[in-house]
Amino acid sequence: MALLQISEPGQTPEPHQQRRAAGIDLGTTNSLVATVRNGKSEALVDEQGWQLLPSVVRYHDNGSVSVGYEAQRAAVDDAQNTIVSVKRLMGRGKVDIQDSGYGFAEGDSPVPRIHTVGGDVTAVEVSAEILKRLEQRARQQLGGALDGVVITVPAYFDDAQRQATKDAAKLAGLNVMRLLNEPTAAAVAYGLDQKDEGVYAIYDLGGGTFDISILRFSRGVFEVMATAGDSALGGDDLDEAVSDWIMQQAGIEDDGDHRTRRYLMRSARAAKEALTNELEVRLDVERPEGGCWHGSLSREQFNKLVSPLVSKTLLPCQRALRDAGLEKTDIQEVVMVGGSTRVPYVRERVGEFFACRPHVDIDPDRVVAIGAAIQADVLVGNGQHDDMLLLDVIPLSLGIETMGGLVEKIVPRNTTIPVSKAQDFTTYKDGQTALSVHIVQGERELIGDCRSLARFELHGIPPMAAGAARIRVIYQVDADGLLSVTAREATTGIESHIDIKPSYGLSDNEIEQMLSDSIAHAEDDVSSRKLREQQVEAARTLEAITAALAADGQRLLDENERRLIERAMDDLQAVQQGDDVARIKQACQAVEQAGAEFAQRRMNDSIRQALAGHKLDEFKT
Repeated sequence: MALLQISEPGQTPEPHQQRRAAGIDLGTTNSLVATVRNGKSEALVDEQGWQLLPSVVRYHDNGSVSVGYEAQRAAVDDAQNTIVSVKRLMGRGKVDIQDSGYGFAEGDSPVPRIHTVGGDVTAVEVSAEILKRLEQRARQQLGGALDGVVITVPAYFDDAQRQATKDAAKLAGLNVMRLLNEPTAAAVAYGLDQKDEGVYAIYDLGGGTFDISILRFSRGVFEVMATAGDSALGGDDLDEAVSDWIMQQAGIEDDGDHRTRRYLMRSARAAKEALTNELEVRLDVERPEGGCWHGSLSREQFNKLVSPLVSKTLLPCQRALRDAGLEKTDIQEVVMVGGSTRVPYVRERVGEFFACRPHVDIDPDRVVAIGAAIQADVLVGNGQHDDMLLLDVIPLSLGIETMGGLVEKIVPRNTTIPVSKAQDFTTYKDGQTALSVHIVQGERELIGDCRSLARFELHGIPPMAAGAARIRVIYQVDADGLLSVTAREATTGIESHIDIKPSYGLSDNEIEQMLSDSIAHAEDDVSSRKLREQQVEAARTLEAITAALAADGQRLLDENERRLIERAMDDLQAVQQGDDVARIKQACQAVEQAGAEFAQRRMNDSIRQALAGHKLDEFKT
């Protein structure tokens, strides 16, 4: 939800001064980073050539952290210390996420802290680890630190979730120029601004969130007319529906075992993905109590399982059309975004709803990051698209509590941002000298049905008769959709101001402490990494030589030779878990040296066996 500003005159750098900018899609299931190079937007790859980074973080007992594919491999076996789908926990309180399956630290802090062997961590810190890895990828490929980034968020993310995202970016050391709605980023990536003026629908079903946005493009301006969605509905829910079906078919009891649930969710996701191209898939599922269940899942059965969830996405579509004052026939094109839109049934239902064939031309996993990269390029001053303006809207109404626990809406939902709106209030008691301002978010009429964002007080009101004072309350929503509120008394000019910092975000002091800790312990972190790498290398060396001895030691070594190798192995085992990197490395080299002759004999023996029964002439070219 951002007004993407055009660079001011004189800010655009010369070609040789191109600044480094990137767009980041911080996703529920996968994340990625993209940039604009030579006028073309592209997703950046890691050392293995992968564009996607699984949004999975694992914490180890030695303080180290694994991110991405390495962490994903441990998601089942080390479920309590491996955090998946952290996006669903962003900006949420303990009550909101108590059924997530993780253990939470005790205490009165409103910020939930997940308990791991590596320490207690917040969702913000987990997301920061993902962002750090993406920033590192961009820095390596672009040849230096990033000047700025645009991070995408679901259009239906509320204030707390947006603030948590900015906190995570700050913790990762990123300069966030804008938070951009994912559907809006997708529209840019598809180049809808290069097409005819018209109205477009962006259907975005990701791993954990769903958004529908109605955009109008006219005279170089992209205006979000309406947005709706569900920040807790996505591909994970499709997987869960299949997982529940597997449990029922296989007779597996739901005993709350987080490891079993992770295993079943992984099997369900694999089945879902296979059914994109197949009509039926075979399932082989291990039961916790032993044994294996063998079955199959057809695409037809899968469609029945997920049908209620797909229908649930169409209700916000209807609401967004109504808010925009449009009919389905007014929609010129529909764009599909998010990995979950690969499901054929989703595409079919959306096509039926809008009575047109949806666009699926660009990889739904990449489209959001590519659009964000284009906007980042503009904002950093390189802009190839600086003749385009994006006007976003707020997804939920912002209001204030009035007498009787009622909500007075100050900024209605789907208001274009940035925006400033004011409303006058007064006192309700004679001689009242203070006024309490309670800021809420939501569409309901009663305070108890809306989300409380913040409270503050205005003091120093001159004592007057009830209703005589005039207090102007000003709501200002910035380009990122974040809110600040000012209350001002008219006769004296006294005022009180608050920048909304949702109670489930991190405080500035906490963020500063984390940043200073990361700087203070930078050298320790490097040392810890080197130690961990050397310990892993030691384990590999011991495993390899142990296997070689078991296979050929008795046949190729005499007793003295074997004793020398085993003595070197004992020395390595003695120092392997220590903290002296040099000693571990030296012991590894000693094992390799002691076994060098043994390794040569094994190689020669293998060659002899391969040549047995053949003549040398057979191998000549």
